[in-house]
Amino acid sequence: MEEYEIVIIGAGPAGLAAGLYAARGRRRTLLIEKHITGGQIALTSAIENYPGIGEINGFDLGQAMQQQAERAGMETVYTAVTEIVPADDGFILRTEEGDYAAKAVIVTAGAAYNHLNVPGEERLTGFGVSYCGTCDAAFFKDQEVAVVGGGDAALDEGLFVARYASKVTVIHRRDTLRASAILQERAFANPSMTFRWNTVVTSIDGESQVESLRLQDLETKEESDFPVGGVFIFIGQTPSTAFLEGLLDLDEAGHILVNEWMETSKPGIFAAGDIRSNSARQVVSAAGDGATAAIRADHYITDHYS
Repeated sequence: MEEYEIVIIGAGPAGLAAGLYAARGRRRTLLIEKHITGGQIALTSAIENYPGIGEINGFDLGQAMQQQAERAGMETVYTAVTEIVPADDGFILRTEEGDYAAKAVIVTAGAAYNHLNVPGEERLTGFGVSYCGTCDAAFFKDQEVAVVGGGDAALDEGLFVARYASKVTVIHRRDTLRASAILQERAFANPSMTFRWNTVVTSIDGESQVESLRLQDLETKEESDFPVGGVFIFIGQTPSTAFLEGLLDLDEAGHILVNEWMETSKPGIFAAGDIRSNSARQVVSAAGDGATAAIRADHYITDHYS
């Protein structure tokens, strides 16, 4: 069984930043990723709000971050972690490809945006389909767009998108919103925002870019085409924490509870990025989380194993 000082689970911006800081701290560091380097940003065609970089393809940014961390000494394996088992001298990480030992663990497995699962959604993700208004609103300046959802995230992000788009139509499957009263007041008062009630999206259409939505009225069952330049989907997130239940304290939605040092309820395990509670869900904040977690993990190892 391979032994490491710090093992990181997840190769999104938080995990890659953690890997860079841990490796530069001369800790033997392993990054475990089950899918693709970059996490959610790998599906983003353009990122223009990462400080110091005018615009970059999300996949390219993820690759650059990984290469930088590996030059510093980080190792990478591609497999899925199925369990973290506390041991006398740290932790055993069980994976589909074997076990790894670690003195400290940083969990950066992220969270998956809930999808509508309709035709066109996956194909046009990054080409008009977005799950982050703060990230992508500026690409839709003076365009008509749609927001799908009725909770706090839908209205909060929708209000942000309305700063750029000429018109924002909120599409909700019910006739009332679940969002907080203050957000509802702001949305209803915004002249750029309109609402389609009792309506669902049945497909997202367009050749190389979103051009329209196919909508169904749930009361009349009638369908219609709705021209838009983009659609922002905010119907919740599912944190990748199923393998941690019973080991760490989670919030009601399944995110990991941490303090300001990214420390979890289990000493020696840290969490960073979208998987933690109250995350800003931005590339730059995830990278900052990862750096903080790696610095604290380094201190933890020094305090407990020196």
